[in-house]
Amino acid sequence: MTSIKRPLLAPSARFLPMTHAGRTSLQHALVLTVAFLAMLLPTLVESQSSGVNAILQGSVRDVAGNPVGDATASLQSSAGETRTVLTDAKGRYQCSATAGAYTLRVTKAGFSEATLGPFELREGTPKTLDLTLKKVSPTPTSSGAPQFYDEPQFTVAGVADIANHGGHGSDTVSRTAQSLAKDIATLDQNAPTDAIAAPNPNEASLREKLARDPKGFQANAQLGLHLAREGKSSEAIPYLEKAHQSHPEDTRLAFALAQAYADTGRLASARHLANATLAAHDEADLHHLLADVDEKQRDPVTAVHEYQRAAELEPSEPNLFDWGTELLTHRALEPALQVFTKGNRLFPQSARLLVGLGVTEYAAGSPELAAKHVCAASDIEPASLVPYLVLGKMQVVETGPSPCVTDKLERFARLHPDNALANYYYAGRLWTQRKESDSPDTDSQIEALLNKAIRLDPHLALAHLQLGMLWEERKDDSRAITAYQSAIGADSRLPEPHYRLAQVYRRTGQTAKAQEELALSEQLSQKTTQQAEQEAREIPQFVYTLRHPAPPPQ
Repeated sequence: MTSIKRPLLAPSARFLPMTHAGRTSLQHALVLTVAFLAMLLPTLVESQSSGVNAILQGSVRDVAGNPVGDATASLQSSAGETRTVLTDAKGRYQCSATAGAYTLRVTKAGFSEATLGPFELREGTPKTLDLTLKKVSPTPTSSGAPQFYDEPQFTVAGVADIANHGGHGSDTVSRTAQSLAKDIATLDQNAPTDAIAAPNPNEASLREKLARDPKGFQANAQLGLHLAREGKSSEAIPYLEKAHQSHPEDTRLAFALAQAYADTGRLASARHLANATLAAHDEADLHHLLADVDEKQRDPVTAVHEYQRAAELEPSEPNLFDWGTELLTHRALEPALQVFTKGNRLFPQSARLLVGLGVTEYAAGSPELAAKHVCAASDIEPASLVPYLVLGKMQVVETGPSPCVTDKLERFARLHPDNALANYYYAGRLWTQRKESDSPDTDSQIEALLNKAIRLDPHLALAHLQLGMLWEERKDDSRAITAYQSAIGADSRLPEPHYRLAQVYRRTGQTAKAQEELALSEQLSQKTTQQAEQEAREIPQFVYTLRHPAPPPQ
C-alpha cells in the first residue's frame, strides 16, 4: 500500500479531526472584501498537541484581603515564552504550562506590580502561589510635562537574526499571528476618505482665491491643506511649499508638507523637514510621522522608538495602537501586551485596541483570553467585519471551547448574510462543535452554510474543500471528488484538495490518479512552506529587555 504523506493543510482542514500530524503554511487564497482590510489573509493550520503537563494556580488579593479580579497574571518561562490569564471575580487564576522554571508577574491598574520567581513547575503536581497587590496613589505630574501614563517596563534594543521567527508554539501559531498583525495594522480609524476626482465647491473657491493672490500665504496654505486633507498629496505639495517658505515656523504647515512628502515617496525630504521642525517643537505627530518613514525605510528599531515617543507625548488611541502594532509585527510580544493592555485601560471602547490585545495574547499562547478580547471588540462594534474575521481565522487553529466565538460567528452570519466568509467561518465553527451538539440538524445547517458561501463566492476554494470533506465523511465519494476538483479549480495553489482527492482516488481504486494528485500535493506543500519562510524572514524580530521591579517582601 502506498504511504501518503499529509500535505500542508488548508484552514478548513482543521475543522475535521486529523488522522495524521499535519504541517501548515500561509494561505494566499483568502482575499478579504473589506474596504479597509482589502488584503490577503494568509492562513496556516496545524494539528498540534498542547504539550502542557504542569499547572500553576492561586489567588490575588489586596492588602486588606479583598480579591482582585481582572488582574493580569503573566507566567514567563526561562526561555522567554509567556502565558497570560486574568483573575476571576474572586481573584483566582489558573495557568497550564510545560514543566520547567518560571517567573510569575501580576499587574493591575491602580496597584503595584507583584513578582514571584524563579520557581519550578513539575509535571503532575499543581503548584499554588498566592500574591498580594498594594494599591498605589496616582503620581502628580508637572503641568505640561509629557509623560506616558505608566512607564513602560521594557526597552527595545535591536533586532534579532532574521531566521529567528520567535512566537508561541510551532510556526503555525507564530505565522498566523504574524499575518493577523499585518491585518490589524491596516485598521486606521482616522483614514482619509477617497480623493474626489472633480473639484468640489470648496476647492473651487480656494482656487479662485489663489488666482487673485498667487503668492499669498493664506491662499497657498489653505488650498494646500485642503488638498492634503482630500488625499491629493502630489497636488498639495507646491502650495504647501510656497506657504512653508514664507512661514517656516508654522508647525501645522510643516507637518502637512512632511506628510505629503512621505505619502508621495519622498522619504528623505519628509525626514529632513520633520527633524528640522522637531528641533524647535517636540510634537507627537512629528515623531509618529518619522516612525512611519523609518518603517518604510526598513529601520524598525528607530521606528518603534519614534512610535513610543509619540505615545509618551500624546497617549492617544491612534498613537498607542500604532506603537503596539509595531511591537507585535516584530514579535515583541511582552512589550506589545503592555502597550495594548494599558491602551485598553485608557480607551476601553476602542475595538481595534482590543483586537490588537487579542492577537497578541493569541501569539503569546493564550487563545482563550485572545478570544475573550476579540469577542468584546465585536460587541463594541457589532457591524464591523474585522473582529469576526480575526475570530474566524484564529478558530481555524485553536478550536477550544470559547463559547463566545460561536455566538459571535453566528452573529457575523446573521448580520452579514451576503458575506461568503461569514457563512464559511460559522459553518467551520459548527463543524468543530458537532460532537457537543445533540441536534440532528447541525450537519444540514453546515451544508447549507457552505453551499451559500459558494453561491456568494464561487472562488472561495476553502468552502469547496470543506464541503468535500463533508461528503467524504458521508462516504459519498462522487460528490467529494467533485467538491475537491472545484476547490482546485478555484485555487490551484492549495495542497490540501489534491491530498484529499488522492485519498478518495486511492480508496476507489484509481491508483494512477491518486499518485498524480499526491505528487501535486507534495510539490505545492514544499512551495508554500518556502514562501511562508521567506515572508517570515522579511520581518526581523525585536530584541528587548524587560525591566521588572524587585518582588515585594513575602
